[in-house]
Amino acid sequence: MSVKCHACIGGTSVQVGISKLKEGQHIIVGTPSRVYDMLNRGTLKRDNIRFFVLDEADEMLSRGFKDQILDIFQLLNNDIPVILLSATMPTDVLEVTKRFMRDPIRILVKKEELTLEGIRQFYVQVDKEEWKFETLYDLYETLTITQAVIFLNTRRSGSSRVLIATDLLARGIDVQQVSLVINYDLPAKRENYIHRNGRGGRFGRKGVAINFITQEDSRVLKIMNISITPR
Repeated sequence: MSVKCHACIGGTSVQVGISKLKEGQHIIVGTPSRVYDMLNRGTLKRDNIRFFVLDEADEMLSRGFKDQILDIFQLLNNDIPVILLSATMPTDVLEVTKRFMRDPIRILVKKEELTLEGIRQFYVQVDKEEWKFETLYDLYETLTITQAVIFLNTRRSGSSRVLIATDLLARGIDVQQVSLVINYDLPAKRENYIHRNGRGGRFGRKGVAINFITQEDSRVLKIMNISITPR
């Protein structure tokens, strides 16, 4: 069976996207803004949508995407089946889901045992935020780095062999060759810290996590009860 898929995402040609949708697709994977745009144009026809799946739903519905997601549901048929996938589902997010779900069925799976076991954690004290890039440059001059993930708290561009990502990707990614995680920006939540750094030590592998720490970050570490070796 041949399945036609299209990535309906920002940064790609709108006209190419329109052409692809007019050809007919079995699966559309997209970002909220572009999916909404195609629905609003009528290019993505709501009567042809059989299921709506929202991955990492807790993050999508608690961040700046929430309003865009709700706008999308305004353009969908009321009886469309909705599937939400998430590692966690906080109470405030559950309240949001009541706006577009009725009597949902909950399916719980065994929680992934993601820990920091096997991860050597270090931090580099950075006095000023603007010095972080120079520190990163120095690391690449000093260390032999093959595969790495660099986590930031804002979205920025990436380059080959180095994946630059936000927390939204931290829980779903599994790149087996990655042994180094660099926290360019420290996450605000302990759970996200574990998910980020656990990327480098999955399935019994060893890994290293290097954190760029400012004075403000030092206070955050104490709140999260995380102890890291200085470097």
